[in-house]
Amino acid sequence: MTNVVELKVGLHCDECIKKILKAVKKIQDIETYNVDIELNKVIVTGNVTTEEVIRVIQKIGKTATAWDGDQTNS
Repeated sequence: MTNVVELKVGLHCDECIKKILKAVKKIQDIETYNVDIELNKVIVTGNVTTEEVIRVIQKIGKTATAWDGDQTNS
């Protein structure tokens, strides 16, 4: 089953983004992953849960929360 997981993650610099992408691509059963730098958003599709992706990102010392869709850039 394919899920789309969208998370809000603090993307401060290129090094942060590299670490996050490196961690995310190791998750089993993912199909695609992407980062939206402007929105501080990580998008992962595949046979994964939001909790799995959050756990992987937290393991590298980053904070990730579920994207609720109502967040705006202020």
